[in-house]
Amino acid sequence: MSTQQAEPDTQEAPDDPAMKGAESPAAEKQKGGGMVDERDESQAEFDGETVHIKVFRYDPEVAEKQEPRFDDFHVPFEKGMTVLDSVMYARDEYDSSLTFRHSCRQAVCGSDAFFVNGKQRLGCKTQISDLEQPIRIEPLPHQEVVKDLVVDMDHFYDQMHAVEPYFKSEDTPDASKLEEQRQSRENREKVKMSTRCIWCASCMSSCNIAAGDNEYLGPAAINKAYKFAMDDREEEDIKEHRLRILEQEHGVWRCQTQFSCTEVCPKDIPLTEHIQELKREAVKKNLKFW
Repeated sequence: MSTQQAEPDTQEAPDDPAMKGAESPAAEKQKGGGMVDERDESQAEFDGETVHIKVFRYDPEVAEKQEPRFDDFHVPFEKGMTVLDSVMYARDEYDSSLTFRHSCRQAVCGSDAFFVNGKQRLGCKTQISDLEQPIRIEPLPHQEVVKDLVVDMDHFYDQMHAVEPYFKSEDTPDASKLEEQRQSRENREKVKMSTRCIWCASCMSSCNIAAGDNEYLGPAAINKAYKFAMDDREEEDIKEHRLRILEQEHGVWRCQTQFSCTEVCPKDIPLTEHIQELKREAVKKNLKFW
């Protein structure tokens, strides 16, 4: 859409009622200060339609909102609209108290993971046109709801940090002999997918084991450990230490290979495969599993 301002129309519009609104939705867009160019002609058939969303609401600090409920919003539909776009419109135009997380809007930050029509999804990545209406938007399951669509992520972050997701060395290197730690191309390809994690917690929310075992590290944390354990720059003794963290009672052996985490991952990380490979590595190291 061009940002050029529309020229004022000096010709009076006819009074024929049949003509009123005939230029909508283009006329409506011009009222907003933008010209409608040829690229928007295909958009006309979508304008005027609305999408019905049902949004989970809960506010523990307001007495009349402490009982969970769903609010209905009818949002003007535009081609390319995402779930995040729809809840942002509902917040901006209908109810400013509607609360949810979002940031980059490019499926990179992982802030806007919701439970949409019964599945964990990124709001900014999920197209409205791909969903059946009414679209039911809820906070991630198995996590404490702070307000509306916002959940408490502290436990998830604790599990992520529990696997010590960073390189470390037992020896302090001689500063005069420091060299770049290079990674082979083959090894980079091996761990490449594991580095795509955006900490959205969709996988953790979908995991039945994590729902029943609050101490289970969870697929996201185990995937983060996989990235370091499989990196050929990791020192052997540090790798064994990391595997000992993973083979504990609430580590990789709690996974029941249900693939739910893999199915909901917005970055297509083969989480279940990574967990199984770490199990094989633990066996190779003759670690104690119980």
